[in-house]
Amino acid sequence: MRVLGVDPGLTRCGVGVVEGVAGRPLTMLGVGVVRTPPEAELGDRLVAVERGIEQWLDEHRPEFVAVERVFSQHNVRTVMGTAQASAVAMLCAARRGIPVALHTPSEVKAAVTGSGRADKAQVGAMVTRLLRLDAPPKPADAADALALAICHIWRAPAQNRLQQAVAAHRTLKGRTP
Repeated sequence: MRVLGVDPGLTRCGVGVVEGVAGRPLTMLGVGVVRTPPEAELGDRLVAVERGIEQWLDEHRPEFVAVERVFSQHNVRTVMGTAQASAVAMLCAARRGIPVALHTPSEVKAAVTGSGRADKAQVGAMVTRLLRLDAPPKPADAADALALAICHIWRAPAQNRLQQAVAAHRTLKGRTP
């Protein structure tokens, strides 16, 4: 399974591609950040994020895109930019027919470190260890994108089985004896 992880943001949108399957060593295929200048117009910044995501999709051809689920923050301006960048990533994937999964920050932290309250340094250290890297990816947005991809690879098989079980239950429930 090849997954593009996206840690959405307008100034720095982390992107990372990981390949592998649950229970086996994973491989990082690429990591980086799509940057936009804070002084640029919002529309121009969103176009720049789109172009960056499209380049990653073209280059790495992921089977899935895992995006951090936007959660409420006290700073409305920050959460709006994050939500807009998230929507751009989802749009780029949907346009190509690539399934998108949303994962909460605490879900990603728990999957990668064992604790949903881990800090950025702990996430970076575990991403480095899990992918057998020489050093944590910088900036933290890049490491977070890899953590999203890892989380999805590890959780997708269980989520797919659950979805199949729910669908089968609904089909059986719809039958009349």
